[in-house]
Amino acid sequence: MRLRRAIQTIFPSVLLLFLTTGLWLESSAVHAAPYFEDGYLGLTQAELHQQLGMPQAVRDRKSALRVFTYYAITDWEKYFQKLVSPENGEDVYTFTRNNIDVRYSFSYTVDPNDERENRTLFVRLVDIEFSPAVPLAQIPALVPEFHPSEDPAAPSFRSNIWVLLFKGATSPDARFIVKEASKDKLEWRLAYQLFSLQGLPEPLTTKALVDRVEISTQSVELVKQRQRHTHDPIMNPYSPEFSRHRLAPQLPTAKKIPVPKYAD
Repeated sequence: MRLRRAIQTIFPSVLLLFLTTGLWLESSAVHAAPYFEDGYLGLTQAELHQQLGMPQAVRDRKSALRVFTYYAITDWEKYFQKLVSPENGEDVYTFTRNNIDVRYSFSYTVDPNDERENRTLFVRLVDIEFSPAVPLAQIPALVPEFHPSEDPAAPSFRSNIWVLLFKGATSPDARFIVKEASKDKLEWRLAYQLFSLQGLPEPLTTKALVDRVEISTQSVELVKQRQRHTHDPIMNPYSPEFSRHRLAPQLPTAKKIPVPKYAD
């Protein structure tokens, strides 16, 4: 009798603990938090919708190039998302700021270990486009999430069509949204990549026109080790020193007098 009463007393408590633990695990599995100060990378799609509302459209990339098909959100949810993987759809939001059309597109990834039919989507990249193109100096006023470092020594790189800027501390959790095969061996930081279809001038100035910005996570080590032939280090263009350096008068270099060579 005593054993039976003990079991009857303990069992409801154990059952309650099991149920509450299960509910906690289920809720934690779909709850995410941003990895960086941008406030987006790492959020679930549901959390993004809570912040920004439902998107105006969804777009689907048709090839490796930037070729997209746009769908109304109602058409996507009713029909088109069933034809492709849900993570292939990018949520699109459009704004007008300072007479510039600004379009945000959010790309997603999923947990490869999640085998459910409706897998949770996590923001892995934010693509922000401008129409028309805007000067480098104007981007902070158009994109509230864009807060580049002002440190002249902050890791910064360029090519002939883009500028890559890193900011802040590394985040081990950000590896979750990275597709690089050796991602566990590298450190990942918040990265802003600014693209120019017209090409960037030489030397670079803050008047250079930019068509779009990508907010993602990238690795400084990867750039220095594997991409050093395509990523030229530069001074951070958003540092005060950069502007002062560009405004400083460039003194003409004196030509050296050639020294004749005599035969022995």
